[in-house]
Amino acid sequence: MSLLTNVMDHSLDDGYAEAAARKKAEGGGGMPKTLRAKLGLAAGLVLAALVVTVGAAQARVAAPVVAKEREELIDRIEGETSAADKLEKSVDELRGEVSERQREALRTSGDGDRADLMGVLSGAVAVHGPGVKLVVDDAKDAGTGGDGQPRGTSGFSDTGRIRDRDMQRVVNGLWESGAEAVSINGQRLTALSAIRAAGDAILVDNRPLVPPYTVLAVGDGEGLSTTFQDSADGLYLHALQENYGIRTAISVADDLRLPAAPSVIVRTAQPITEKGTS
Repeated sequence: MSLLTNVMDHSLDDGYAEAAARKKAEGGGGMPKTLRAKLGLAAGLVLAALVVTVGAAQARVAAPVVAKEREELIDRIEGETSAADKLEKSVDELRGEVSERQREALRTSGDGDRADLMGVLSGAVAVHGPGVKLVVDDAKDAGTGGDGQPRGTSGFSDTGRIRDRDMQRVVNGLWESGAEAVSINGQRLTALSAIRAAGDAILVDNRPLVPPYTVLAVGDGEGLSTTFQDSADGLYLHALQENYGIRTAISVADDLRLPAAPSVIVRTAQPITEKGTS
């Protein structure tokens, strides 16, 4: 307690106290004494006030200019955004027109049956008929990643999600089992379709899909379902379900409707005939 009492009674060091008392006795503190010093202090205060006043005036003058430039920039952004939207709409319309002309060319080229078959196999025309409906979804405990975000990744140890390679095997297995047309989440697949990954998302022809993945395949319903489930790819999907909790459901449907592919690249080839030598 004596130490605390001493600290409270002598909060200022003795040396500092002596220096302060000596300076006060010599008249070194307070306002300047001479006229020159007072004039210097006054000039300094006037100069500081002038600088602050000029700065405030410049800020007030510049404020409308900055606001006007900001409004002009916003107007330019809105105008460019509107122009980009119009161009995107025009591109979609032109793409649809090209696709329609391609379908028309397929319908009018050659005999009718062959053209119809070519349109179905190429994905250029919408199709409907019996087939199978396969729904593939992530495991229940794979809805969020390590950061708590939906579809977030928690590292390579997370094996409860459907990957692009899994969907590739499913689609290839359906083709090999006799499917005539396939779509994923309403997007028609063609011979040139690509199933890729971007992070945790699955892309089909550069368009992201979200689970659950609904795969529709037109073909011989019962036969297609049995053949696929007994194939190597069907057994692979079953192993994912058994080992990693991937959820799957397959059913036979009497009438499935698949849309046409949004853009079909038509490529043709002609055989080269060798000319006889004389």
